[in-house]
Amino acid sequence: MNAVKLFVLPVLASALVMTGCANRKPATDVQAGQTPTSSTTVNTQGLSDDAALNAQNLAGASAKGVTEANKAFLAKRVVHFDYDSSELSNEDLQTLQAHAQFLMANANSKVALTGHTDERGTREYNMALGERRAKAVESFLVTTGVNPGQLEPVSYGKEMPVNPGHDESAWKENRRVEINYEAVPPLLR
Repeated sequence: MNAVKLFVLPVLASALVMTGCANRKPATDVQAGQTPTSSTTVNTQGLSDDAALNAQNLAGASAKGVTEANKAFLAKRVVHFDYDSSELSNEDLQTLQAHAQFLMANANSKVALTGHTDERGTREYNMALGERRAKAVESFLVTTGVNPGQLEPVSYGKEMPVNPGHDESAWKENRRVEINYEAVPPLLR
């Protein structure tokens, strides 16, 4: 028993010393208004600050799965739904197609698909509807060729509205699935 301790302790100590001495440079995040260090430029005219930052980040993040044609679609991270529906609209299909191409080309990327509803209906019903919406987006992405392991559908129901109003325009904004990238190249965060 003592012989094992005499052998294992020095091995563990040397392993700790070697891993503790690694030279790591701190990651730098791109802030709003800054352009990532990339030779690619993106036309962000007419986009919100967040959408413009996402488009710029995608331009510098990875050449794989990012074409000029789909950069604007990749900047869009929200899919909206009609009342009491989990059907995808034709206008959102291009956005989802662009995200599918990016995810297929970047296998390390993972996405949380968060389903949301408006305030009408019971909590239980809205949790189920939010899940159906997230699953509809997941199903489209998987059918397009995305690895299901890259996707995590989640429902928040009516618990996280983006617009606290109590009218049709507020409800329309709250009926959505958000595409939230988790483990992606640093410039995409």
